[in-house]
Amino acid sequence: MTILHGLAPVHGPGAKVLILGSFPGARSLATRRYYAFGHNRFWPVMARICELSAEAPYAERLRSLRAHGIALWDVLASCERRGSMDADIVRGSELPNDFGDLMRRHGELRRVRFNGQTAARLFSRLVIPHEHWDDTGLDFAALPSTSPAHAAMGIDRLAATWHASLGVS
Repeated sequence: MTILHGLAPVHGPGAKVLILGSFPGARSLATRRYYAFGHNRFWPVMARICELSAEAPYAERLRSLRAHGIALWDVLASCERRGSMDADIVRGSELPNDFGDLMRRHGELRRVRFNGQTAARLFSRLVIPHEHWDDTGLDFAALPSTSPAHAAMGIDRLAATWHASLGVS
């Protein structure tokens, strides 16, 4: 099995919220685009929050996130994975991203939001023990996953939950 490597962070000046997924799916890795799998509801949720089209060109969607103070990345920099699901990640192969540089560059970050429980658990297990997060003043919270594997929550409620938690306008 080969080691897979994730995507670069998306961030810009004034980032106040960092959204962390666990690790990009196969289609995202192949296209080098976050949430490229068409059934993932991330972009439809962001479209409602950032008032953009979920079908807008990828670069436009990223510009909109930056304009709303949203940064985007994943907990893991690399891992082995048998498929495309979080459950397929081989435990013990995970290497977390280095969040220190991103945090130093964006002192205005106030919230870290996890796209689902897996991202939150990976962060707690692999990042928290090795960094000094207590004195950062950051607010951490897991949000309902936008993955199609967790589609029990309707899109309206999902977008409203995310919007309230992100605190962006």
